Amino acid sequence: MTDNLFQSFALNDTLELSNRIAMAPLTRCMADDNLVPTQAMADYYAKRAQTGLIISEATIIRPDGQGYPNTPGLFSAEQIAGWKKVTDAVHSKGGKIFAQLWHTGRVAHPHFFGGGDVLAPSATLVEGTVPRMRDLTYVTPKAASKDDIAQLVADYATAAANAIEAGFDGVEIHGANGYLIDQFLHHDANKRDDEYGQTPENMARFPLAVVDAIAEAIGWHKTALRISPGAYFNMAGDARDGDVFKYLLGELEQRQLAYLHLGLFDDSMEFDYLDGNATDFVRRHYSKTLMGVGGYTAETGSQAIEDNRFDLVAIGRPFIANPDYIEKVRQGDELTPYSDEMLAELV
Repeated sequence: MTDNLFQSFALNDTLELSNRIAMAPLTRCMADDNLVPTQAMADYYAKRAQTGLIISEATIIRPDGQGYPNTPGLFSAEQIAGWKKVTDAVHSKGGKIFAQLWHTGRVAHPHFFGGGDVLAPSATLVEGTVPRMRDLTYVTPKAASKDDIAQLVADYATAAANAIEAGFDGVEIHGANGYLIDQFLHHDANKRDDEYGQTPENMARFPLAVVDAIAEAIGWHKTALRISPGAYFNMAGDARDGDVFKYLLGELEQRQLAYLHLGLFDDSMEFDYLDGNATDFVRRHYSKTLMGVGGYTAETGSQAIEDNRFDLVAIGRPFIANPDYIEKVRQGDELTPYSDEMLAELV
């Protein structure tokens, strides 16, 4: 039974979702060479508008945030206009859509922005090559200065304002999966000895500054956040990370986010320093609206909601294979299996 998935859900006094299923952000690398969303992207999102909430593919806040080819941006007038076509298409079908705001930090690459520094909390290199561009190896980043950090906070807020101008219903700050904000929250990437490093309060300072600046720009009711308490992607875990996230969650509990979203590929993963999986760790320390993700089906997501592990469930790859995912689940129809070949085109 999945009836609870099809109950409406109020994120706040201004935004009600038609069901409890979200479309997880899915990087497709389908923007044009100026990182402008295309008509194919507008058609793609509109086909999935029955979803309670669509979260857009990760969208870079400024040129030096790019770490993958053809990922869309929200820093130029042309990009804003391109996204307006997407949001209009989704809204015309009765859907709601948040923009996920992104800076990849130490896994950005100068190839994409014409050279210059890659910014990160610390000058700590990630070994490996850029996905989808295996001839590009990562470079040692520059530790962001205090002026750099202040500018990043301002640029996140500007990107959020641009998202609202583009017609999005809100924004989700990408603070997960080993990218810039997440890098500040994990000891593996954050080696700083100033007010942005070493202690939980210091390591959470930049992420909270971004959250607060965006909320000031567009309102708390339109501001959401994604986090990865368990380091698992482009990052090694550290026993001290649990205390950082306990502090962060305590601070977020005092704010009024539209929702908090887990960043996981597989929610069955367990982390010693979280005393289990990331979802249950967050639920123990955060009582407000929580979105789960990480390999859930409609059935297992429905059960997790019934068990109060989270309030909304985000579904990823099945949406690539099934534009009509919502209707198929509602009717109990068989889903088309996902395969990697499906990444080659937008359907």
